[in-house]
Amino acid sequence: MNAKLLAAAAIGLFAAGCGKAADAAPPTIAVTNAWCRAAPAVAPAGGCYLTLKASADDRLAAIETKAADRAEIHTMSVDGGVMRMRQLKEGLALKAGAETEFKPGGLHVMVIKPKAPLTEGSSVTLTLKFEKAPAQTLAFPVRAMAAASGHHH
Repeated sequence: MNAKLLAAAAIGLFAAGCGKAADAAPPTIAVTNAWCRAAPAVAPAGGCYLTLKASADDRLAAIETKAADRAEIHTMSVDGGVMRMRQLKEGLALKAGAETEFKPGGLHVMVIKPKAPLTEGSSVTLTLKFEKAPAQTLAFPVRAMAAASGHHH
């Protein structure tokens, strides 16, 4: 009798544990349209762009790279006719199901002091770090400056 009770309890605990593990699954982040803009060899920084879509609320907390001194999440706004760039030190909130687009003249990844010129045909490897979702390391292809407009670094 005790063996049956113990077996039933073990099965119940196992089933309860399985349910919690499924509930605790981290969100997934789809990354599309990833690219960096080509820049002159002497440029102190470059811009990279992408689109993110999260399966659940999350936050892009940081971006890491070995291809530059550092990478930062930036936003641009126009204030009194003057374009201003600001680092998002706290990261960027991502809403479940919504696309977040990084594009010239808006949100972008600033690659500061690249170790090699951002030349067309090359790529920049960036690691996107999220609060909940697993980190993703991606190669961002570098496109010609003519592929984008309105935002210069």
